[in-house]
Amino acid sequence: MTDLTTTYLGLTLRSPIIPSAAAPLSEDLDNIRRLEDAGAGAIVLHSLFEEQLLREKFELHHHLEYGTESFAESLSYFPEPDEYHVGPELYLDHIRSTKAAIAVPVIASLNGFSAGGWVEYARLMAEAGADALELNLYLVPTDPDRSGAEVEQLFIDTLTQVRQEVTCPIAVKLSPFFSSLPHMAKRLADGGANGLILFNRFMQPDIDPEVLEVHPQAHLSGKGDLRLPLRWLALLHGRVPVDFASSGGVQRGRDIVKLLMAGAKATQVCSALLRHGIPYLGVLEQELCHWMEEHEYATVQEMQGILSQRFCPDASAYERAQYVRAVSSYEPTFDLETLR
Repeated sequence: MTDLTTTYLGLTLRSPIIPSAAAPLSEDLDNIRRLEDAGAGAIVLHSLFEEQLLREKFELHHHLEYGTESFAESLSYFPEPDEYHVGPELYLDHIRSTKAAIAVPVIASLNGFSAGGWVEYARLMAEAGADALELNLYLVPTDPDRSGAEVEQLFIDTLTQVRQEVTCPIAVKLSPFFSSLPHMAKRLADGGANGLILFNRFMQPDIDPEVLEVHPQAHLSGKGDLRLPLRWLALLHGRVPVDFASSGGVQRGRDIVKLLMAGAKATQVCSALLRHGIPYLGVLEQELCHWMEEHEYATVQEMQGILSQRFCPDASAYERAQYVRAVSSYEPTFDLETLR
């Protein structure tokens, strides 16, 4: 009998498999119950966005439109209120309802990029019953005069303010786009993060050349997206004193095995559930259990981190040397002579 129990952010989870905040499945209470029944180790609720809270703070739509041409980064670029799935007060009610309906931990998600009064909602989320908070730091820097150090400090300041608001565990979901990801990870740990989630995904826009418009695009992740978090989990495990979770690319139970062995305490799942439905969460768990039984692992803890860089027999496997080996050993599937 395999034991899937893991600890994440100081919480005991029955399984390391967690539905991601990116999934709209967590907006509906019936779906949340179904996710718990399917085996979810915890529930990460959909995100409450900084932009929503700024709208709430400024109160009425008129004030957001009036004089927006005078702002360097115009408030009129915010989505319209009806584009949000739920308002701030309804989100807090959703936390309370979810906590009352299920037994597994509930993790609220706050999505933003700047320090400010909006972070007080972190405290309100904790007071509403959230067992932990996922802080999704999402920013696309566009100002050429803003340095990478300034962007990093902005994130640290935001985390610091959130940490001052709550005593519950905080996991920071961040992007891979830092000059020194290990250094940034350490700064976040020093700033009060209990966990790091690798990685959030930037939604890349598309262009319609016929109508001259830019359209937002949301693409589901695929198996190839597993490689990036896999590598950085292995590099950071044991070097930064936080719990790590992965996000992106999980399609089968064997993918979860890889991430656990790289150093993850938990693995978030979104795209696979959107493709196959909520019951697929149970399929992933069955595949994970079957693999563990077949390879004689009794517990998840036995696997966690055993193939991180610290314990990998070939420590260079995750660094530049492996890149050189991969490139030099690649054999094309076509005849090079046909290209001459």
